[in-house]
Amino acid sequence: MKSKKIGVNTICTHVGEVKDTQFQGAISPLFMSSSYQYDGVDVKRYPRYFNTPNQEALCKKVAALENAEAGLIFGSGMAAVSTTMLAFLHKGDHVVLQKTLYGGTYNFVVEEFHKFGIEYTFTNGFSRNDFTSAIQDNTKVIFIETPSNPLMLITDLEMITSIAKDRGLITMIDNTFASPINQNPIDFGIDICIHSATKYMGGHSDICAGAVAASQEHIDTIWNIAKNLGGSLSDHTIWLLERSMKTMALRVKAQNKNAKKLAKWLDAHDLIQKVYYPGLKNHPDHNVAKKQMRGYTGMLSFELIESINANDFMKALKLIKQSMSLAGVESTILSPAETSHALLSAEERKKQGISDGLLRFSVGIEEPKDLIEDIEQALASVVKKELV
Repeated sequence: MKSKKIGVNTICTHVGEVKDTQFQGAISPLFMSSSYQYDGVDVKRYPRYFNTPNQEALCKKVAALENAEAGLIFGSGMAAVSTTMLAFLHKGDHVVLQKTLYGGTYNFVVEEFHKFGIEYTFTNGFSRNDFTSAIQDNTKVIFIETPSNPLMLITDLEMITSIAKDRGLITMIDNTFASPINQNPIDFGIDICIHSATKYMGGHSDICAGAVAASQEHIDTIWNIAKNLGGSLSDHTIWLLERSMKTMALRVKAQNKNAKKLAKWLDAHDLIQKVYYPGLKNHPDHNVAKKQMRGYTGMLSFELIESINANDFMKALKLIKQSMSLAGVESTILSPAETSHALLSAEERKKQGISDGLLRFSVGIEEPKDLIEDIEQALASVVKKELV
């Protein structure tokens, strides 16, 4: 595997800065222009071409964090996912997709691919045979997501790479839940790494963005369609994202630590039926996660015992916010059935193992004892209410 020449905190802080050559400021200046001179210049800049000064600089940071040659920044995670897939899949092609995917990605595939004449197969499981048996003569891409959303299932990256390389297939991964701090799929041979930069890269629940990292050749292919689809990001948001990413390693490591403590505590609690967290030794994919991840993320999911109403529990929380999205510095909780996977039918959710009582918990940077106390008081409140 590759090794970074400089440390991850140094990459987060310094790589991809725009130099302030006029005033020598300590941070990147913001270039808000949407119109640039085109005659007599080395680069003809235009926001939709992903090449404004702030766009270009931040792409370097994303690439460096994923040990890639190049990167692109998009207006959302789904813009990154959809544009990347359509760059490599054309009429008559086929893609193999992991059984469990983010609901938005799943919905994009089942609602849009038939319009483009693109065929697809979702695997039955996560084994080598599950993937190889889904491959057809016209397969061009394997798309995975690990850890998965929301069940935190782990797909073996080296296995996927070996399957794809033998057949000349392109591999893509949604690496959002892990973040570049915990996992670098390109080091394991994955071709294209995709992120909802809204999440751990942004980290403060105040921006929406997407990112892709890959070889320069693959990025060029993605750019050719990206400039036509128009999923670029405003330079002001680019600047905010670059600012946020400076602390990403610090934030994510704190969230990893908190989530592991909370997962162990929840796993031992009498009122918790099941906990989904790859950092637990009883997780079915723990050994695979240990092999390919440096940290187990700040994300986990759990199910309460059947007698406790999940919505009543969430409403009783005082510190942990019942909120959409994830990976902010503040802890949040939600029902996947009502949010991230609401676009799926009840039958589709059942196939993916997502029950109505499943709760996804994005652990923040608060003191873990305060989070534990909040969960305890919410459980006590709901149990008391049910006994009345």
